[in-house]
Amino acid sequence: MMRRKIVAGNWKMNKTPSEAVELINTLKPLVANDDVDVVFCVPAIDITVAVEAAKGSNIAIGAENMYYEESGAYTGEIAPAMLVDAGVKYVIIGHSERREYFAETDETVNKKVLKAIEHGIVPIICCGETLTQREQGVTIDFVRQQIKIALQGVTADQAKEVVIAYEPIWAIGTGVVATTEQAQEVCVAIRACIAEVYDEATAEAIRIQYGGSVSAASAPELFAQADIDGGLVGGASLKPDFGAIVNYNK
Repeated sequence: MMRRKIVAGNWKMNKTPSEAVELINTLKPLVANDDVDVVFCVPAIDITVAVEAAKGSNIAIGAENMYYEESGAYTGEIAPAMLVDAGVKYVIIGHSERREYFAETDETVNKKVLKAIEHGIVPIICCGETLTQREQGVTIDFVRQQIKIALQGVTADQAKEVVIAYEPIWAIGTGVVATTEQAQEVCVAIRACIAEVYDEATAEAIRIQYGGSVSAASAPELFAQADIDGGLVGGASLKPDFGAIVNYNK
């Protein structure tokens, strides 16, 4: 089965609303590729203008985070229904920066995943190890734990629609890219973990991205791997280079 590639940009805390419109207009012609799902995950304040700017293009807009309650006294948080109403199709959940700086846990990630699925938003679930964990030889064990907890209560049919992003923390924003072999090895292990939790068919259907200093130069080799179905791209998603990453196959 050929899984459709998905390349998502994670803008992080960058771009004002007016800058967001400008960037989308610049990137629109550069990211046109009918063979790839293209997603821009933008800061919350940029979502409505981004959805408007992306209309008529192949770009879907995603959020970088959301809360797991429907509404209520959660100052500063954003509910899934707000995202849906604004036109959001995807949401990044459990990015290592959210875990590190904002105390997100595997359990809160799971709550957010369930809530996103309930509202028809595709969760991009992030997992990945620190440099210390890699040196200790616990990468696969650690990532398996993250995945298993994130998917608690998710059915096989729901899991098929989920996207998983493997991002070794030591490669995010550092310019250090995991070798193709390292990236593929962990993505194979993630797929094997999904097969254990569910079945082979679910494992075959689920899309697994690699993230961590993905560039126009590294994308073709990474995306050619049997178990890497695209990328979650940070810094390069804010530049014209993103077009070359999306069009890795051209």
